[in-house]
Amino acid sequence: MHTPPPPIEPSPPTDTDIEAVRLQLGRPPRGTRAVAHRCPCGNPDVVETAPRLPDGTPFPTTYYLTCPRAASAIGTLEANGVMKEMTERLASDPELAAAYRRAHEDYIARRDAIEVLEGFPSAGGMPDRVKCLHVLVAHALAAGPGVNPLGDEALAMLPEWWRKGPCVRPDDPADRPEDACEGNHT
Repeated sequence: MHTPPPPIEPSPPTDTDIEAVRLQLGRPPRGTRAVAHRCPCGNPDVVETAPRLPDGTPFPTTYYLTCPRAASAIGTLEANGVMKEMTERLASDPELAAAYRRAHEDYIARRDAIEVLEGFPSAGGMPDRVKCLHVLVAHALAAGPGVNPLGDEALAMLPEWWRKGPCVRPDDPADRPEDACEGNHT
């Protein structure tokens, strides 16, 4: 896979961004604070969410993958046992485990910079296991290469989900996501 665009400074979502995310998810987004990464097609593919939803419910998933094509490809990795293999490697590779712990600490620090959720874990199974590649890839895209080693690995395994063009066209209300991903847990 060619590397997607580098991380961006999170920016407030525009009305067009919110519409794109709504179309990507098939529902209105919740707690969206910023666009944390953009797909090469220009649409958001990762949004930064508030640590608490508008109703006050804690929501520890700071980086939420929205692109249905990327999410579907990640679901395939999960179904093929990549999470289990990565978790096994964490138990046997102290350097990888230390790097993954630093990714966990980075995730918590980024969330805490928005609002502290005392006692809540980071996300995706960090720091001890791999529970959700969607979260790890979202973190890798938002933070950039070298921050989340397993997110970077999963990202490198993905096809170029953007090659067919935008997954949604927010300027065309009749457009809907081409690929639904039931595996997007973020």
